[in-house]
Amino acid sequence: MEASNVPALRQQGAVTAKSHGPASGEYLTFRLGSEEYGIDILKVQEIRSYEQPTRIANAPDFIKGVVNLRGVIVPIVDLRLKLGCPTAEYNSFTVVIVLNVKNRVVGAVVDSVSDVLELNRDAIRPAPELNAASVDTSFITGIGAVGERMLILMDIEGLMSSADMGLMDAAIAA
Repeated sequence: MEASNVPALRQQGAVTAKSHGPASGEYLTFRLGSEEYGIDILKVQEIRSYEQPTRIANAPDFIKGVVNLRGVIVPIVDLRLKLGCPTAEYNSFTVVIVLNVKNRVVGAVVDSVSDVLELNRDAIRPAPELNAASVDTSFITGIGAVGERMLILMDIEGLMSSADMGLMDAAIAA
């Protein structure tokens, strides 16, 4: 099923994408502003310091450009811009999480990486149900509770392979 059809089907009550919730497992945690996010550690290839990418003409603002990673040209996506967060200055804590998404290598710029946490299913709550017309929560798989910390768990593969990113061929993303 195409990801673009999920919000419409959810409104009709035909699909509840988050009803089963994310599985327990290990999550790489990172920060975007004051919020903390978690992604499946198995999607992470490596973590690199931020280097200025080569800009691509006519690319959306959230695609910062490309870098050459040991002979592989890797598109770099600024997750703050993609997710509508206020922009931040790039500093010594800014890193690129290199992801392997559907056999493609993609970089995601984040403010900082925190740690790797193992979350059991009982520590993960379902993502909030919000009006799909005003807030796109289709890439939020749940909320992880670790003591006083709240992690927004993301489907990074779904986000990076979504049609509006333009990083994957339609046949690969489907």
